[in-house]
Amino acid sequence: MYVELKTERLLLRPLGVGDLETVHEYASDRENTRYMLRLPNDTKEETLNFLTRVSAEWEKDEPDFFEFAVTLGGRQIGAVSVALDETRTEGELGWIFDSRWQKQGYAREAASAVSDFAIRELKVKKLIAQCDCRNSDSFRLMQRIGMIPEESVGTRIYPKTGERAGEFTCVLTIADMV
Repeated sequence: MYVELKTERLLLRPLGVGDLETVHEYASDRENTRYMLRLPNDTKEETLNFLTRVSAEWEKDEPDFFEFAVTLGGRQIGAVSVALDETRTEGELGWIFDSRWQKQGYAREAASAVSDFAIRELKVKKLIAQCDCRNSDSFRLMQRIGMIPEESVGTRIYPKTGERAGEFTCVLTIADMV
């Protein structure tokens, strides 16, 4: 399957192994990934393994996971994804951007486009997103794209370090929008 999404300034296309250099640049940056559950990647091989799985998912007739490369003027600056649950009625949004391209509205623009794609094309009824409680930028982004914070705060455990942190969850229920 091949899907492209266009916004005012961005082109979102399937992320793949051809994006190894740019993805590894931001996925291996410890400061940039400090609130990401499964990052940073310590080696290019880790990044390549991830991109190989992502590419294989795009080859399916009905992918369960859509990882979009966010490009600006032909340069890949980040990624936004939606992962479907087993019923394909709920999706989880996620994003990461190279630090040089943060705080310029690109994440909001790209996350909105993927959210719209999930609602219109994938027909999800609910979208969720989660972030470390210390990640105020990501939390604000969730709210900017229309997601509502859940009242309770969960706990996340970082697999690579075992660190525990509070976790915010925001939800967008499509029925609420109609």
